[in-house]
This record gives sequence, C-alpha cells and structure tokens, in this order.
Amino acid sequence: MGCGKSTLGRKLARRLNLCFIDLDKYIEERNFRTIPAIFSEEGEEGFREREKKALEEIADFENLVVATGGGAPCFFGNMDLMNRTGVTLYIAPPVEILVERLLKSKNERPLIKGKSREELICFIDENLQKRAPFYEKASVIIRDKHNLEADDILPHLGKHE
Repeated sequence: MGCGKSTLGRKLARRLNLCFIDLDKYIEERNFRTIPAIFSEEGEEGFREREKKALEEIADFENLVVATGGGAPCFFGNMDLMNRTGVTLYIAPPVEILVERLLKSKNERPLIKGKSREELICFIDENLQKRAPFYEKASVIIRDKHNLEADDILPHLGKHE
C-alpha cells in the first residue's frame, strides 16, 4: 500500500511493450462499483473474495504487468497463484515514504480513511509485519529505494524470465 505499484507497473509495462492491469481498477470495472463501495456493502471479506476471483481470471492472461493492492498476496493463496503464473515483485520503500504517500490519498483508501499520522504509522507497521511472510515469497524484492523507476527494475526481472 503506497509503494507505487500502479505507477511503476504502468511505466514498466510501457517500457516492456506489454499490457498493464491495475487489479483494483479491474475489480471496479467487473463489478460496476468502486472499491470503497464494495468494502461498504460487503466488508473486507467480500472484497477479498472478488479480488481472488479477479486474480484467477487474469492468471490466464499472458504478456502483461499487473499491479495488485497491498493485501492481495495475503489471502486465499493468492501469492502462490501469482508466483506460479508470473514473476512477482515486492517493492519495499522506507516506512516514512509510505506514510507521506498514504497521507495524500488516505480518504480514497477504505482501510486507512480517517486515520491520523500516528495511527497511520501504527497501521503500516502492523500490516507490514502481518504481510511480510507473503511479500517475502516474491520472486524479486527491492528494498529501501526512493524514486524507483522502471529501468531500476529491469535488471532484476532478467534473472526470472
């Protein structure tokens, strides 16, 4: 959450001349509702079910870059599915960078809406601890990079093609 998956994914897809899918946007288009609306009407569990179904659908696609939400790898064996069907990338910027980015968009994100800076820092720390076992299964891990660009990722991907 907030590490730049969608922005970097778009740039990486463009650089590799591949299609790009933002999983959250895909879910919204398939369900004719926004992510906040799905959370509001069905809760996180309902959203995660829809997220799993969307991942299963796009797992059959080829030649694309997919940006998932930060929680996607942590439910229903999603990370194993992603690792079986492609190269996964965990982008791990410093926590302070995540805080600054998320403060700018917190009202659009159901899990952090209304949190103060201190609450957001606690939320990020707790979630990174919970999610780490899933994130660490990624094929490629890039830590503590600020202003990461698509060209910074390309050398890491070559090892996994």
